Parts: sequence; C-alpha cells; structure tokens
Amino acid sequence: MRILVVEDEHKVAKALKEGLEGEHYDVDVAHTGEDAFFRVNTEQFDMILLDLNLPGRSGMEILKTIRKRGVETPVLLLTARDAVEDRVAGLNSGADDYLVKPFAFTELLARIRALLRRGRAAETLHLCIADLDMDLVTRKLTRSGKAIEVTTREFEILEFMLRHQGQVIMRDMMAREVWKESARGTPINNVIDVHIARLRRKIDQDQTVKLIHTVRGVGFMLREGEP
Repeated sequence: MRILVVEDEHKVAKALKEGLEGEHYDVDVAHTGEDAFFRVNTEQFDMILLDLNLPGRSGMEILKTIRKRGVETPVLLLTARDAVEDRVAGLNSGADDYLVKPFAFTELLARIRALLRRGRAAETLHLCIADLDMDLVTRKLTRSGKAIEVTTREFEILEFMLRHQGQVIMRDMMAREVWKESARGTPINNVIDVHIARLRRKIDQDQTVKLIHTVRGVGFMLREGEP
C-alpha cells in the first residue's frame, strides 16, 4: 500500500515516514502544496495524509480540487485546527477522516487501516475504456469480447494506463510506477517504447477506434479517439 504524506514540517514528515515504513507501507513525502498537488494528479496512491497548513497551496484547496476532478483516493486530514467548524469544513470538502495534532501514532494506524479496508471493499474489479475490458481478478483482457494475450509486464503497463486514461503519461512516470526505476535513462526509455509498440499491435491493430496514442515529445495517452 502506497501512502503520500503531505506535511511541511520536515521532522514530523520524517517521523511519519519512518513509522509507516516500519509498518510495511510504501511512503512518499511532499513538503509543499504545489508538490503534493502535482503528485496526486500524476501518480497513484492508496491513501493521502494531508496537512491543512501548507506553503503555496493549502491542504483544503488541494482536497477540494482533486475531489472536483474525480480523484477518489482516501484522504485523512492531519490538522492543528480543533474547532468543530474546521473539522466539518474538511469533511464537507471531501476528506474521509481527520486527526487533530498532536495524535497518537497507534490511532493514526487504526484510522489508516480502517480507510484502506473501506477502499478495498469499494474498489472496482474491472477497468475499461470503450470496448476494452480488464478483469483485475482473473487478469484477463478482452476487446469487443475477444481475448487478448499479454505478458505480465504488458498487463501492468496497461493497468497503469487504464487508471490514468485521458491523461498524458510521461516515460519517467511509467518507469517509476511500473518498472520501479527512480532514475530515467535511455535504456529504460527504449524498453518502454518497445512494450508500448507491442501493446498497440495487440490492442489497436485492425481496429477502427485507436486507444493507445503517442503524444509527440512527451509520452503516451490512453483514450478513445485522437487526443
């Protein structure tokens, strides 16, 4: 499970990261509102721990914007504001839960586990676009009801693209999220391009409506019709 900790106080962020990693969570940290907003819109997380008082862009602004854009990732607010109206405002803006600072780490863990259980229960078992359907349980892929054979890596790439359909996916994003490569280089770029070419042949060949598109000089996009 991947968690994004959005906290401008470096000592607090470090303590949260170390504590959560000790519980076997994969933790990323953003110290500013702008960095957090960019990462939420370009990367996939299972949970966001969001401080309200952030430089650049407030936590409340981030929360309202991502909810308007349809991002459904569970958000747990971490706030020093203990007034009832502040907590109500956060929940009404789309937060799933909140904790008032200072809090016990054990309570934070309990809240995280509860929200993650709720998220898994509600998670869809299929991803689709147009007539392309991916079954996440059986790991089967079909287009217009016809089975498409793909490798494990091709399945992972396409799952990532389906979860970000309509968005430009840069090569460094794919290298980081699918290959788990922190540094992008020419060799991994070539590998990505080869895999995309194979997927395009399997999915779009002989199809009137193309789904996988190259955004020249930027990356790729999965969408119905031309981007």
